[in-house]
Amino acid sequence: MSKNWTKVYTTSDPIKAEFSKQLLEENGIEAVLLNKQDSSYHFGEVQVLVPELDSQTAQKLLSDNPF
Repeated sequence: MSKNWTKVYTTSDPIKAEFSKQLLEENGIEAVLLNKQDSSYHFGEVQVLVPELDSQTAQKLLSDNPF
């Protein structure tokens, strides 16, 4: 069964995105990164996605732990 993924965090800093992903995973929420940055010039964004069912919990965790 496929999951409906929802964007819960967007940043231009890939390290902040990775920290966010780790925080979510440490709290039992599956998370993936979608890197939309240009590989040559490093502009664009990195998105953190979670299953739609976990999106509210994920957003609360991220708002309580800003990077």
